Amino acid sequence: MDRAQLADFLRTRREALQPEDVGLPRGARRRSRGLRREEVAVLAGMSTDYYARIEQQRGPTPSEPILAAIARALRLTLDERNHLFRIAGHHTPGPAPLTDHVAPGMLRILDRLADTPAQVLTALAETLVQTRPAVALVGDDTGHTGLARSLIHRWFTDPHARRTYPEADHPLHSRALTADLRVAYTRQGPGSRAAEITDELLARSEEFTRLWNQHEIGVRRPDTKRFTHPDLGILELHCHSLLDPAQDQILLVYTATPGTEHHDKLQLLSVLGERQPHL
Repeated sequence: MDRAQLADFLRTRREALQPEDVGLPRGARRRSRGLRREEVAVLAGMSTDYYARIEQQRGPTPSEPILAAIARALRLTLDERNHLFRIAGHHTPGPAPLTDHVAPGMLRILDRLADTPAQVLTALAETLVQTRPAVALVGDDTGHTGLARSLIHRWFTDPHARRTYPEADHPLHSRALTADLRVAYTRQGPGSRAAEITDELLARSEEFTRLWNQHEIGVRRPDTKRFTHPDLGILELHCHSLLDPAQDQILLVYTATPGTEHHDKLQLLSVLGERQPHL
């Protein structure tokens, strides 16, 4: 770990960003150049003291998850992210973990959707980042670990994962998620994370095994998706997608037709706040 290089690199990247670059208000009395340390800490989901100690060449060696969070907060490119890992004493992330890095351009779009349910997912339906309304709609899906990071895995192994959607829609979701996993498996091949999820589900889920053996590809989803919210009931939302082929990630944005009850419910999401996890 090169503490001096690490501290200097983080400081220069922080000072190169403006609040509006990351969806933050500038404020009338702002004098500091670039972002403040506390702002980077909030964006990265860590304490200000912990981040400050890294810039001050103090404290322990940051872990890979910490570095990934900092890279995302500072809107680093893939080359910059790899450089960050190297000067912090870690190996450059391999091909599989690279899919966890969200491109700065995608994050800039997400920043401008602060009042809209939106989230970035990998090809394995792993949620990387969500807006607050998205958390209010489906819950915080970024905290899962291991294979459970994938909604596909949770869908067939954890009954709680299905409560966000009306029961009548479950069969279609099952078919579509299985088809998505098959496409990811074909691209990534044996020994990949997609293969690991597939093997696990074949061993644990009869439903998945039955659908997997049908070899469905490209299951068409309806133009609208229905969600079940504990306070608002059923929300029927349009799902818009933006694909980043370089990262093999997708940005999903949910909207409702103005003048409908679903549009009114959507406006209430930010008022209700974060959806509580199922017990």
